[in-house]
Amino acid sequence: MTPVARREAVRLAGDVHGLSERRGCRLIDASRAMVRYRSRRAADDELRTLLVRFAGERRRWGYRRLAILVRRTGMRVNHKRVLRVYRAAGLTVRSRKKKLRSLARPPQPVVSPAHCNEWWAMDFLRDGLAIDRTFRVFTLEDLFSREALALEVDFSLPAVRVIRVLERVAARRGYPTYVRVDNGPEFISKALDAWAYQHQVQLVFIDPGKPIQNAHVESFNGKVRDEFLNEHWFASIHEAQVLAEAFRIDFNTVRPHSALKNLTPEEFVTSLAGSPAASVRPQDREPDLTAGGVT
Repeated sequence: MTPVARREAVRLAGDVHGLSERRGCRLIDASRAMVRYRSRRAADDELRTLLVRFAGERRRWGYRRLAILVRRTGMRVNHKRVLRVYRAAGLTVRSRKKKLRSLARPPQPVVSPAHCNEWWAMDFLRDGLAIDRTFRVFTLEDLFSREALALEVDFSLPAVRVIRVLERVAARRGYPTYVRVDNGPEFISKALDAWAYQHQVQLVFIDPGKPIQNAHVESFNGKVRDEFLNEHWFASIHEAQVLAEAFRIDFNTVRPHSALKNLTPEEFVTSLAGSPAASVRPQDREPDLTAGGVT
């Protein structure tokens, strides 16, 4: 029986049966000090208001990330108090269950980059407009800093368009050393192979049917799906493109990342300024290519 329930039982014993507080406490084996205790804890109204507001803006964020936003306002609060108020406000996010699949063999090792711009990963997503026409989303991520480098949205994204996006990103941050990809037609094309050879970029292919070998970008795709695509009803391709870029900027500058000790990718990169991990295109480290082939 919880303390709250014990206090209520003692109160009912007095109101209904006319028992004294001492006899009521003895009856249910409760301490009088516990029954008389009155919480001196600060009111949670301000915290609840902030959590409701942030949860309304970030509907797929759990209490840990919402706690970071609360602390950014200057409020000093620990995660246990946030969780208590979060649950009391009915803000718990419904988790989407994943299907369990047995693996025929252990998953291949996932790369562990040690520098920005060392490993990139790219993939595609698919979604639809309100007019029942599908579009594609090209996703590009830096595996070390977890930066969303590109979210390109259009009805058709052939290899030439992928190269154009890669050139646009490379123009502001340089070319990567390795790019991990699956075996889609855009990635095995001669055009992308020629681009990689021209800029000394190694394309590292995962085994067919083994997306776990590109786990980082699959995780990123899951966030894009859950927090962006599933949260919007797109009326036009232009609207999808504008909102995709807004989400990419928000992902890099606002959203805390647990793998970066709850820093945003932008804060993480800033914290590395002047360190070896911030160098561009390191050539002195042998990559782990056991999870795929190299062109």
